[in-house]
Amino acid sequence: MNNVQKLIDELANRNLTIGSVESFTGGLFAKTFTDVSGASKVFKGSIVAYSPEVKVNVVGIPQEYIDKYGVVSYEVCQQMAIKGQKLLGVDVCVAFTGNAGPAVCEEGTDVGTCFMCIVFNGQAWPIPLHLQMERNVLREYCVEAVISTVLSIITQSK
Repeated sequence: MNNVQKLIDELANRNLTIGSVESFTGGLFAKTFTDVSGASKVFKGSIVAYSPEVKVNVVGIPQEYIDKYGVVSYEVCQQMAIKGQKLLGVDVCVAFTGNAGPAVCEEGTDVGTCFMCIVFNGQAWPIPLHLQMERNVLREYCVEAVISTVLSIITQSK
């Protein structure tokens, strides 16, 4: 059994729901999750906020956060997860922002810099990474890292 199936089963057993707000992963978390039969029991939806305008106008990230920290930052990622939890009405919300390349982004963030955040039970778990991988391998790696971490958090919660 793969980690996605394990996570779906664990969430269903605990009557919990999950959703995502994704930037550099472009909906890959949602696709990975919904590729597994039974996902509809626990997965409520995803917002793909690829551009800063969508992060501000749809997700509700204050422009000041983006101006101060940059779109590829833990602070913005945490806000994406917090706001996404509310917008999607889920128990667990995961968020992804990063630069998968091929070039340094406008604000100067190096290729391979990624921030993920998991929000559950009033807590936020950051997952900062800086990895040198091909673009799509990096995106897949980050999605799997979040799935594994959420599974660990949920199984350890009371």
